[in-house]
Amino acid sequence: MEIWAKMYEAARAVQNDRRISEYVEAGGVAAAILSSSGRIYTGVCIDTCSTLGICAERNAIFNMITCGEQEIKRVLAIMPDGKSGPPCGACRELMVQLMPEGYKNIEILMDYESKRVVTLGELTPEWWI
Repeated sequence: MEIWAKMYEAARAVQNDRRISEYVEAGGVAAAILSSSGRIYTGVCIDTCSTLGICAERNAIFNMITCGEQEIKRVLAIMPDGKSGPPCGACRELMVQLMPEGYKNIEILMDYESKRVVTLGELTPEWWI
């Protein structure tokens, strides 16, 4: 569970809930992605008054892709109350599309306190394709 602790700390380090403008807030949720290389990528949610925002998990995934990687091993999201939780449907869909042959093995930390881990395959057993 040591890697989950590192991921949790990495996500907490960037989780800085703040108002950027009257139309944009950021950092309410933070995420950490562990890539197949063992590198941790982070991201925060960016909420806007329109549909231009992005979830923390997708932000972290896009950071990973920007840095030249594309394979996810683990995902952790921290909610505003400091607890972990599952990714939303849009984030799950991106992971499935990114790794259609291997998405079912991505580990998701559902609850940091109890160390409950499930796979994306358990959360998303069937895909629409």
